[in-house]
Formats: sequence, C-alpha cells, structure tokens
Amino acid sequence: MTRTVALNANCLVVVADGEKALFLRNAGDAKFPNLRVERHLEAGHNPPTHDQGTDRPGRVAVGEARSAVEGADWHDRAEAAFAADVMAALHEMHRDGQCKEVVLVAAPRTLAVLRQGTSALGEAVVAEIAKDLTKLPVWEIEKHLAAQPADH
Repeated sequence: MTRTVALNANCLVVVADGEKALFLRNAGDAKFPNLRVERHLEAGHNPPTHDQGTDRPGRVAVGEARSAVEGADWHDRAEAAFAADVMAALHEMHRDGQCKEVVLVAAPRTLAVLRQGTSALGEAVVAEIAKDLTKLPVWEIEKHLAAQPADH
C-alpha cells in the first residue's frame, strides 16, 4: 500500500545529499505545507581523489596468487562522514525535543547511510524518500513532497 507523505505542522524535513543538508520545518499544516529553512549544513571542500591520495593500490600475495587491493574512494568516505554529521545534528535536535516527526529525503546512497542511525530516533521518522532534492528551491521541494509516495 502506498501512502503519500503527510507533512504535519511542525514536522522536520531533512533534505540531504553527500555535500549539503537542509533542515526544513513545516510552518504550515498537512494540507498547506510551508517549509522554512531552520538549519543548513555543508561539507567542507572535497578535492579530487588524485589530489587526496597519490599512492597506487597495494597488492596482496596468498601463496602463489597475487591480487590487487582496491584503492580508497575518498569521496565516498567524505560523503559517509558528512551523512554521519547530519545524523548527529538530527539526534541532537530529537534529544532536545525539537522534532517529534521527521521526514528524510536524500539521494539513495546518502539515505542508506542515514538509515543506519535512525533506530535512535524511534517512531519519529515517519517517511523516507530516496530522491536528491538539495539543488531545488524550497517551494519546489514542497511541491515534490506533496505528490511523493512515502517509503516508510
């Protein structure tokens, strides 16, 4: 059964990707949402991988067989660290009683990392949407969410 996202009054909507997160509060109601930016987080500068690590991936020998070891993807690591920072901010807001209902909207890879920290939020997470809306203005985010089925 698919249900649409209900953005109740005072609901917190977290829109994130690997580099940017918007914490939006619904100042309206479920019928007429009015999202307002409450907090904005951005990841620090993330230079190209070739500038971050110049060593070639290593090799592993087991008996006669030799295999290459995959090199570190510094961008993936930076995005995962940023998602962890977003969840830490969300946990702090939840602990302080600033969010009773949360809707998570994130790029699929970011949402996967965010989901790892949602158990501490309990029933506060009312919907999850795997979509990258961070580059849209707030009024377009409202429009997308009003027509969006919820995953959760």
